[in-house]
Amino acid sequence: MARKILLAFIILFGLYYIFFFSHIDQRLTLIFKIIPMILIIFMAATTKAQSIKKYQLFIIIGLVFCMIGDYTLQWFLIGLTSFLIGHIFYIFAFSSTSEQPVPKWAKGLLLLYGAIMAIWIASTVFKSGETVLTVAVLAYMSIILTMGWTAIRTRSTFAIIGAILFIVSDSYLAVNKFVMPLPFSHEVIMLTYYCAQLLIALSIVQYSEIRSKVVQ
Repeated sequence: MARKILLAFIILFGLYYIFFFSHIDQRLTLIFKIIPMILIIFMAATTKAQSIKKYQLFIIIGLVFCMIGDYTLQWFLIGLTSFLIGHIFYIFAFSSTSEQPVPKWAKGLLLLYGAIMAIWIASTVFKSGETVLTVAVLAYMSIILTMGWTAIRTRSTFAIIGAILFIVSDSYLAVNKFVMPLPFSHEVIMLTYYCAQLLIALSIVQYSEIRSKVVQ
């Protein structure tokens, strides 16, 4: 019951920030932005998971760094670095599992997508003379695609869909910021982002159930 109430508050605050952003006092926007993340972290930390403490700990640390990234994204490179660290901890979590191999077609799609985005976005940033930012963007792309790659290993649909949504959210953000303005950018970026983080947090329960079945 308590989990359902917490989940309802996460959805409520998330939707409020996404669709009523313009009505929030500018001094409070960053606070409202991280409230859903604070609740998601609390949910992940209070989840009772059997025999996957390392997975749970890595996910929680990843969520914390992503929340810091939310708050510091106004200083883009600082926020990007914090998100990158968060993804590294997600990779640690997903890599600690080995429930299934990554199919060749999934590897191929991720590599192809990464190459297309790198050429499109990084080349645009490089042409503007931002060499350091170009390197940072390329590094971030590599890490987030690796995160998606390793998520498949978990057999958790929540982890896999969450990772894919994160890639979608960051791709939309990158194109909107560096290439061209996209419609409903705030709504699309934040909706996919919150859904991604929530699903990754919920994967703690799902992966715990997967491990329990394997042990039995």
